[in-house]
Amino acid sequence: MNPLIAYGALAIAIVAEVSGSSLLQKTEQFTKLWPTLAMALCFVVSLFFLSQALKVIPLGVAYAIWGGLGIVLTATVSVVVFRMSLDFWAIVGIAMIVGGVLVMNLLSHSTAH
Repeated sequence: MNPLIAYGALAIAIVAEVSGSSLLQKTEQFTKLWPTLAMALCFVVSLFFLSQALKVIPLGVAYAIWGGLGIVLTATVSVVVFRMSLDFWAIVGIAMIVGGVLVMNLLSHSTAH
C-alpha cells in the first residue's frame, strides 16, 4: 500500500472516530436506536480504516496521530456543535497532547516512519 493511501485511510479513521464519539452523546445512553446504530457504524468504519493504515504506518505513530487529532477534533466539535466551553487548562492539556504527537513524529527515532 502506498504511504499516501495509508495516511488517507488514517484520516478517514480519525473522522469516523470523531463522528462516532460525537454521536455517543446523541444515543442518550444507548436508548435511541438510530444514533446508537450510527455511532456503532462509525466506530467499525474507524477501526477498519485504522487497520488498513497499519499496513504501512507503525502502530505507535498511527495511534498517536489518531488519538491526538481525535482529541483535538472532538474538542472542536464539542465547542462548535454542543456549545461547550474549554477553560485555559483544557486548552493547555490539548496543546500538550498535540506537542507529544509532534515530538514523536518529528524527533523520535524509536519507530520507523
